[in-house]
Amino acid sequence: MKENLQRTLGLNTSIAIVVGGIIGSAIFMKPALMAAQLGSPLLLLGVWLMAGVITLFGAMSNAEVAALLPETGGQYVFFQKMYGEFVAFLYAWSAFAVFNTAGVASIAYVLGTYTEYFITLPRFSPDMETSIVLQIPFIGSIFPLQNIGVKMVTVVVVMALTWLNYRSTRSSGNFQVIFTVLKVGAMVILVFGLLFSGKGNPSNFVKASTIIHPEGWAMITALMAATAGAFWGYDGWNNITFIAGEIKDPQRNIPRSLMIGLLCCIASYVLISLAYLYVLPIDQMAHSTMVATDAADRVMGEWGAGIIALMVIISTLGTTNGNILATARVSFALAQEQTALRWIGHVHPRFQTPGNALWLHGLWTSALVFTGSFDMLTDMLIFVSWIFYGLSAFGIFVLRKKMATAERPYRVWGYPIVPGIFLLFTLFFLVVTLANDINSYRLGTTPLVNSAFGLTLTGLGIPLYLLLRKRNTSK
Repeated sequence: MKENLQRTLGLNTSIAIVVGGIIGSAIFMKPALMAAQLGSPLLLLGVWLMAGVITLFGAMSNAEVAALLPETGGQYVFFQKMYGEFVAFLYAWSAFAVFNTAGVASIAYVLGTYTEYFITLPRFSPDMETSIVLQIPFIGSIFPLQNIGVKMVTVVVVMALTWLNYRSTRSSGNFQVIFTVLKVGAMVILVFGLLFSGKGNPSNFVKASTIIHPEGWAMITALMAATAGAFWGYDGWNNITFIAGEIKDPQRNIPRSLMIGLLCCIASYVLISLAYLYVLPIDQMAHSTMVATDAADRVMGEWGAGIIALMVIISTLGTTNGNILATARVSFALAQEQTALRWIGHVHPRFQTPGNALWLHGLWTSALVFTGSFDMLTDMLIFVSWIFYGLSAFGIFVLRKKMATAERPYRVWGYPIVPGIFLLFTLFFLVVTLANDINSYRLGTTPLVNSAFGLTLTGLGIPLYLLLRKRNTSK
């Protein structure tokens, strides 16, 4: 018998979960890398805008299915109806093994990184950092002891927020609303503080790099690499579907929260990027390690940079909580269907939370923290997650045939063009990203083929599925 969670989350909390789950770390870390890849402020702004529109197309497609099937588990439930148990299981496994947990790890990792602005975190010597190496055949190497201080802070944050979500979903939702409000307020201060400081140069908006000039195929790969970074900035938009079974009036509130939340995020990312560019020319941005604090330091001095670093910590804290709140629900939904995993789908009798699923996610997230850097985690999870985003878009066409007579409270605007564009772009993005990752590893730019590592973890779900199916059949 399934154990159900209560519907306690309204529209405002739903919007806060969308915005809070999206805006977290990427806008404070990725613009520098994207600037180094593109060498053009106009392309940088264009990539943020294009990635936002493509993500909005995907969100509109998912909103139709979420309104049709408003159950806890989100895309796991969708894939059951679209493709059957195997694809649904592989999605839930990948969500746990790769993109949901690595997403939480990478967001909290930024919090740890910006903590170093205020205190010096411990770190091993270079020789000690490379003394333990985990070799993965044909994929690359992992150095778990690198940057140990940041990783320890990251793990403490993950486990503390896991405990909060374990104790109360309502308290976690209230925490999310508070930190989303703080985050939005801090971003308004950042944007207006930089753009109206009078200490920048409007010519930075159009002046290209004097050093970085990608052309031909190099430009295509640079655009796809930068787009992957922007997609990480928008990732988390589907978290709201994971907790659909806990949202009041989900047929109405899920589509509304997705549309409002994503439009707010697109506007925020473009405005923040403009603010950065106003005070930092593209070449200076490309060499920045903490672009938000570097921009604030240029305008407000050291105290201003400290305020921005604190703002980043607040932002990433809220986003980490929002992702922990939502993502464990996928494993919870999977366990409700698998006899051998039923303990993961247990509802805590006192707190009425998916406690076992939350702690399982917290422990695996902590393990992933030690596997690599921020960029490795984000590149790996984005590649795998977009495989399933593509399957979601194609699933719209599948459900329009399989459930043709079902009542649809919301229908995606522009069908079949909108989900079709999203699907075609996803295919192109995945092919170019895989080729670029392999080439970067071959040239020695990265120690790991990040997309291949994500695919390997995903592939481990196949023998697990066969084993569980055998055990369920025997019982």
